[in-house]
Amino acid sequence: MNHNLPILVLTFPLLAAFAVNLLGKISKKHVAPWTLASLVLSSVASFFVLIDVLENGTFKYTVGGWLPPYGIELVLDPLSALMLVLVSWVALIATFSALPSIKKEMPGREHLFFSLYLILICGMMGLVITGDAFNLYVLLEITSITTYGLIAMGRGRAPLSSFNYIIMGTVGACFYLLGVGYLYLITGTLNMGDIARLLPPLYESPTVATAFCFLMVGLWIKMAFFPLHGWLPNAYTHAPAGASVLIAPLMTKVTVYLMIRIIFSVFSPQYAFLIHGRVQTLIVWAAVIAIVAASLIALSQRDLVKMLTYVVIAEVAYMVGGVWLGNTNGLTGAVFHIVNDALMTLCFFLVSSAILYRFGSTHFKDLHQLFRKMPITLCVLVVGALSVVGVPPTCGFFSKWYLLLGGIEAGHYGFVGALIFSSLVNAVIFFRVLEIAFSSAGEESVPAEISGSRETHPLMIPSLVVVAIALVVIGINAGSFLSQVIRVAVPSL
Repeated sequence: MNHNLPILVLTFPLLAAFAVNLLGKISKKHVAPWTLASLVLSSVASFFVLIDVLENGTFKYTVGGWLPPYGIELVLDPLSALMLVLVSWVALIATFSALPSIKKEMPGREHLFFSLYLILICGMMGLVITGDAFNLYVLLEITSITTYGLIAMGRGRAPLSSFNYIIMGTVGACFYLLGVGYLYLITGTLNMGDIARLLPPLYESPTVATAFCFLMVGLWIKMAFFPLHGWLPNAYTHAPAGASVLIAPLMTKVTVYLMIRIIFSVFSPQYAFLIHGRVQTLIVWAAVIAIVAASLIALSQRDLVKMLTYVVIAEVAYMVGGVWLGNTNGLTGAVFHIVNDALMTLCFFLVSSAILYRFGSTHFKDLHQLFRKMPITLCVLVVGALSVVGVPPTCGFFSKWYLLLGGIEAGHYGFVGALIFSSLVNAVIFFRVLEIAFSSAGEESVPAEISGSRETHPLMIPSLVVVAIALVVIGINAGSFLSQVIRVAVPSL
């Protein structure tokens, strides 16, 4: 591996953010080329990083030549390298939809939007590979601040939704920072590797337990783990469509990854799952309640985007529950579901963005005869629906299968029942949406200029097709993907 390749993955979008902001003021023609070029380079580089890490093992990069614990260390192990690929490629696919969407929603401000957009991507890439607990906090705040700005650029209630997100996000950040402070107080270092080395003799200390609780609560707020989810539905619903196609698939998944990283790279599975065995059981039951509640709330919605936000919240609980089952099958299912859910959520929000671009609404009453008007978009929605329900050969089936196996192995049949219940509710939800899309009721209310058969913007269609193919291809090749990537990436218990 080129030793500078990991830092280049982050550098490409960061430099492009400055170029887009400066050159975009001169001409808006510079926005798309710089944005896409940087993400293509970053995506290709991240792929080569993953290949090298899978072949040669963990790679560590010291920023500026300052050795840890005094300098910031980037850690490229199989899991972080996999997440780096996921972030970069999802961002690239999402951008093809975001470009025409933002041009229509906020003409003249594209350079401002994509400057924040690229900084957000850079921040998420940094989050998944940093080996420093305080640097992780800084990057969490970079991603949060850029997300607040992107959401606030929307219309209607978007600024208020962004403000609510700021309040909850700040509370989550404070919890996380307090946890880091307690760890520094007791270990005297911020490097995750050093903390992990120094903590075992201190496991009985109340300070360590307090730090662990603060870190977990902070991350649960950031990932919208029910009932700490209040900021997410309105934020994702009122955000510009070009922002939601990036934020919705990645922000919650990256935070779930951070929870796994804190448990396994800072503390240990013995500390989380054995010393705090009763807490572990309570968290899995909290995930059960979250799955059931979010699924039922999703069933009550009458707007496609708002419905999808609650599906996202239920999926977060899948992954949290899978991790806290404390066995290899559950953890394998959770890691695999991070990848699958990122693609499924990307699929759904690409579809909603395409519908918004053409019709300006995703309310159920405006979706009649959508199969005739937007056949490609709705076929992609069908593939995404099959995956989130868990129908083989789509990839959603296989990660759910491992989550079910983990629940059975742990003897936690409440979690198993919640997964099955949620899948059945998802089937009802999407059957209702597809039934409306086939129905001709309300057709007379559709304006004549959009009542014909015409797909969305041509630049959005490749993204839709690619993500639908990915959901099926990963499912068909789930065996090799699990053996060659996921199981290698899953931390050892």
